[in-house]
Amino acid sequence: MAITVIVHILNADPIVAEVEELPDPKDNFLICTNPRARDGKPIVYIEREATRVLFPWHRISFVETLPSEEDQVEIETFFRD
Repeated sequence: MAITVIVHILNADPIVAEVEELPDPKDNFLICTNPRARDGKPIVYIEREATRVLFPWHRISFVETLPSEEDQVEIETFFRD
């Protein structure tokens, strides 16, 4: 199952992509699939046909993981009239 992440690259806008698993601390690269801008548009510095991209860790500021639909729990809220 793919995990959706937001990758914050140094001196560039953040991108959204999927990773197969969270990276190991020993990894030198972050392997991402289906890279795109946060608004869903293609990224100008990556070829349109590219489906997998390897980013070296020294170019990444930090990575955010987004909850999957399975992780999201519906919360019931009660209110008074």
